[in-house]
Amino acid sequence: MGAAQCSASHCDCPKGGVDNASVVEDRLNPSAKVLASLGPAYVFEDGARYSGQWQNGMRHGFGIHIEVDGSTYEGNWQDDKAHGSGRLQHADGASYEGAWQGSMKHGEGTYVHSDGSRYSGLWKHDLQNGQGTEVWSDGAAYTGQYLNGRKNGRGKYTWPNGSFFEGDFLDNDIHGQGTYTWPDGCVYEGQWIKQQMEGTGVFKYPDGRVYKGSYVKSQKHGEGTLQWPDGRKFEGQWALGEMNGKGVMTETDGTRRIRFLGLARGDVEAGASSQSIASERWFPKVAIRGRTSKVANHL
Repeated sequence: MGAAQCSASHCDCPKGGVDNASVVEDRLNPSAKVLASLGPAYVFEDGARYSGQWQNGMRHGFGIHIEVDGSTYEGNWQDDKAHGSGRLQHADGASYEGAWQGSMKHGEGTYVHSDGSRYSGLWKHDLQNGQGTEVWSDGAAYTGQYLNGRKNGRGKYTWPNGSFFEGDFLDNDIHGQGTYTWPDGCVYEGQWIKQQMEGTGVFKYPDGRVYKGSYVKSQKHGEGTLQWPDGRKFEGQWALGEMNGKGVMTETDGTRRIRFLGLARGDVEAGASSQSIASERWFPKVAIRGRTSKVANHL
């Protein structure tokens, strides 16, 4: 927007629409005493008003800007832009408090949505950027790195049911290396591609079984080894989460047998069916919950 024109370098009352700050309605007034101390308010053509310091016809220094809908910014200004420390309160209850640069969130600050969800951390050009913590109203939470408003880098995401992932994120997806833990104690540690176990990994079951090997689309697929707590072990080929193909079965007494297993024939090793090895359960997708953090029109 164009700057309000004023001939003095520091104006108490720029030429234009003028109103006394003391008569601003309470619902639009963050602090009557503060507003009164700033002197008369400048009223914009659309009804928005500003009380505070000016320089060369521009908001500069400390001031309070109130939109017609009640959205209010209280803080520092530079060259007619919110700049430095300030708090923006939206009419719907959402708010941001922290650092500003050129009317954009820039630096460290906290954004609280109207439903109580919040992000506290670093910002760059109005987007989450750097280290931060996001907590949602349903109890989900993320602490880690952001890039351009999306989860990127190392982080930890916790779901409301107690599941959590700690590792690499790329563009809001689990992607790279990391560990996923289920509420029942199952743990997968290994490689991920776009939310799915993909590559080499280790899956540990609560009863002590451990699978080490290859995964494709979150299922055991390729070469892998399943170890039982009693000493039994299968080393061989897997397909779609099941033993399938050539493998070596080692019994508790050390006896080793070569087996050729085929799912189509139903000759899955006794005691090692899908029921006993438990196909990897799916997990909640990392919700892309980023919401636009609004900025009042005149900031």
